[in-house]
Amino acid sequence: MIQQRPFGRTGHNSTVTLFGAAAIGRVTQADADRTMELLLDYGVNHIDTAASYGDAELLLGPWLEKHRDRFFLATKTNEREYDTAKAQIQLSLERMRVDHIDLIQFHNLGHPDDWDTAMGENGALEAAKEARDQGLVKHIGVTGHGLKIAAFHNRSLQAFDFDSILLPWNIQMKQNPQYAADFDRVVGLARERGIAVQVIKSLLRGPWGTTPKNRTTWYQPLENQPDIDRAVHWILAQGDLFLNTPGDINLLPHVLDAASRFDGQGPSDEEMAAMVAEQSMTPLFA
Repeated sequence: MIQQRPFGRTGHNSTVTLFGAAAIGRVTQADADRTMELLLDYGVNHIDTAASYGDAELLLGPWLEKHRDRFFLATKTNEREYDTAKAQIQLSLERMRVDHIDLIQFHNLGHPDDWDTAMGENGALEAAKEARDQGLVKHIGVTGHGLKIAAFHNRSLQAFDFDSILLPWNIQMKQNPQYAADFDRVVGLARERGIAVQVIKSLLRGPWGTTPKNRTTWYQPLENQPDIDRAVHWILAQGDLFLNTPGDINLLPHVLDAASRFDGQGPSDEEMAAMVAEQSMTPLFA
C-alpha cells in the first residue's frame, strides 16, 4: 500500500502518488476499469483529471457512480470567463456522475491575459467561488506548466488563497537556478499557508525529439524500474509533495510499485545528477 499524508489544509489524507487521469483520456472503458482496480489494489485515493483530458471524465463516471466515497476527486477547467467556467464545472459533474468535486483547478493558468481574465471581474474565479458556496466544489486550486509557472503561482497566491498548486518538478528543473529559486519561493509560501503542492513531469527523461513515440506521455519518460524508483523516491523524500502519476496506463504499475516501496528515504541530488548523465536526460522546457 502507498503512504498517505495530509493534502494541505483540506482535511483529506491523500496517497503520496495521485492518479493523473490524463492516462485514461484515450483508452477503452475496459482499460479504464482495469486501471481503477489497480489504484484500489495500491490504496490510491486521489484522482486528478481535467475537462480537457479526452474522455477521462466520461470513463471515470461509471466507476465514481459506485465508488465516489473512496476518492478525493479533482478536476480542472481551462475556461477563463465566468459563464464558460460555470458551464464547464456543471458539465464535469454530469460527465463524472457526481454531486460534488473536491477540488476544482484552473488549468495551466500561466499567461498574463488569461490570468487577468480568470482572476478579474466576471472571471473563472468568481464561478469557482460560487460553485464552492453552492457545495458543488469544496476547494479551489491552480495548475501550470513551463519555466515561468512557479513565479506565476506566486502571483496567484498573492491574489487569492488557493488550496493547492500544481507545477513541474524534477532533477533537471532543479538544475535550472532561476526555476529552482522560483519553485522554492512558491513552495515555501504554500507550506506557510498549508497549501497542497502537486508535482508533474517527475519521470521526465527528455523531449521526444526524433525518438519514436511509444508512450502516451507528451514527453519521453524514464522506463527502467530502477530509474523510476529513483525519480519517485527523490520526489517523495521532499517532505510534503504529491506526485501526479504520468499520462500512460502502462507506466502506472511501475510508478505505483516504486511508491509502495518508499521508506522515507530518497537518492541525493548528486545521485540524481549521475542518473541524468548516465541516461542522457535533457530538460523539457528551455
